[in-house]
Amino acid sequence: MKLLITRDLPPRVIDAARARFDVTLRDLPQNPDDTELEAMLRDYDLVLCSIGDRFTAEVFAAVPAPRAKLLANFGAGYNHIDVAAAKAAGIPVTNTPGAVTESTADLGVALLLMAARRLGEGERVVRDGRWHGWKPTQMLGTHVSGKRVGIIGMGRIGKAVARRLHYGFGMVVVFHNRSALADPGLPATQVDFATAMAADFVVVCVPGSAETHHMINAEALAHMAPHGIFVNIARGDVVDEAALIAALQAGKIRAAGLDVYEFEPAVPEALKAMENVVLLPHLGTACIEAREEMGFLALENLIAFADGKPLVTPV
Repeated sequence: MKLLITRDLPPRVIDAARARFDVTLRDLPQNPDDTELEAMLRDYDLVLCSIGDRFTAEVFAAVPAPRAKLLANFGAGYNHIDVAAAKAAGIPVTNTPGAVTESTADLGVALLLMAARRLGEGERVVRDGRWHGWKPTQMLGTHVSGKRVGIIGMGRIGKAVARRLHYGFGMVVVFHNRSALADPGLPATQVDFATAMAADFVVVCVPGSAETHHMINAEALAHMAPHGIFVNIARGDVVDEAALIAALQAGKIRAAGLDVYEFEPAVPEALKAMENVVLLPHLGTACIEAREEMGFLALENLIAFADGKPLVTPV
């Protein structure tokens, strides 16, 4: 079967794919446009895709009789694929949940620490030659240990972040979840959305979807305290970026740490201009262990389909 892999993956994953399929590797930095996406559906039996591949309803409608029979998404989030349109076209979709959990949670904690202790700003001071020696009031940040963290979305990643912050830093964990959670797996209290947003630190871990689009808007950010620090490791469009920029510029919140953006790879100049914002280039799963695990899980789904077996992680 002809398999298109839309991004370069770790060598072990590519080798394993080539051992089973007729592989074409699209090793290009830019995201494909609709014309290229339509060609993927027409010209290949299987597609191993990722976050930049926006398979919209319009793309599926343009290919009424697709050759492609499976979209194996490289990643847990799949809001870039119109799953209903895919299924209507007879194309199931899979993802890679679980494989992304630990690395994404690690990065969430890293962003929280960076924003709290002004680490990105400090590195820029050193690199730019603006550091003139230690002094007691230099770049004062804020403690993390013992503070209160609000987790928005207590799924796999939210729980993993909460474990690290509670057991590692003694943080008090409150969380908001769309459904009741009887046992979060650690000392944590489920609260309403406003209460979670009012914590000293807020970490957003919800999946990207129509229901979560812009759930962090001006009204939500108004619940945060002026000393509050906001971290997003979910999906960029969960946050109304204009509202976040306005809150930061007005001093309504202290700082932010972002790994994802509403229109990535575009990052607003206003965010780049603020020293109290930590900006990373979507590095949540950027560990070789995680990326290999993601790739092999996507490959498991492809092989299962080719062998006529149930898909491992259908969405």
